[in-house]
Amino acid sequence: MRPYFLGCPSWSEPAWRGSLYPDGARPADFLPLYGQVFNAVEGNTTFYALPSVATVARWAALMPAHLRFCAKLPRTISHAGDLREQLVASDDFRRLLAPLGVRVAPFWLQLPASFGPSRLAELSAFIEHWAGLSLAVEVRHPAFFAKGEEERALNRLLLERGIERICLDARALFSCVAREPAVLHAQAKKPRLPIRPTAFSQAPQLRFIGHPELAANDRFMAPWLDKVARWIEDGRTPYVFLHTADNRLAPQLARRFHAQLMARLPGLAGLPEPSVEPVREQLGLL
Repeated sequence: MRPYFLGCPSWSEPAWRGSLYPDGARPADFLPLYGQVFNAVEGNTTFYALPSVATVARWAALMPAHLRFCAKLPRTISHAGDLREQLVASDDFRRLLAPLGVRVAPFWLQLPASFGPSRLAELSAFIEHWAGLSLAVEVRHPAFFAKGEEERALNRLLLERGIERICLDARALFSCVAREPAVLHAQAKKPRLPIRPTAFSQAPQLRFIGHPELAANDRFMAPWLDKVARWIEDGRTPYVFLHTADNRLAPQLARRFHAQLMARLPGLAGLPEPSVEPVREQLGLL
């Protein structure tokens, strides 16, 4: 087992056939194949739509025991008004994903840019309701990045309860001057905010949004490689997720991150090579 969790935004990328997956891999094969290389994945799909009971059962059958699925709370919870009015819905969401067991850790609460300091009481009540269950929070309101009392109030709330503050680093993406539609779309969609490379718990969370040219990411990744290495040496278990504009190269960027981390942590094992041989029939459980 690696001393940290590493992954990509999803496992269901057909464009990864021929690199991470065999050319003939079916969508039903992607999850177990993904889990042969990476040990964590962002749960972006649950942000946009609730999976069916049958889908969760299929995930439970396919998902390796070591994989950690950071399921985002649906936007109908995080973006639908007062969080205190969403407690029952959050309970329902946890029950829906219960068949995945400890593989769902932590849940992610991604708050909109409109969620500002005046709403911290909502967040406090929401966290209290979760009663110690694994949760990490991503904020996007500018006041939470201004290094003032409003940001300090947020940080105190999270630190006191052992809730991780997810760090989104999109500097590499915004350094790109390419005009490809995928890059422009990603730059329009991702927030451009200062980074906060601080651990609030034993499981710091990093989302790194990369440049489409892999080598161009190295100077942006270098401080993170040092930080992640220190976290591991301090006994923490970081989660690191690598994105690219259209995520076609996300697995390659994740492998590049790990290879460079190995140089900082002697003894860290390399990632398994992707299985690009023809898929055995038993992998498909649908």
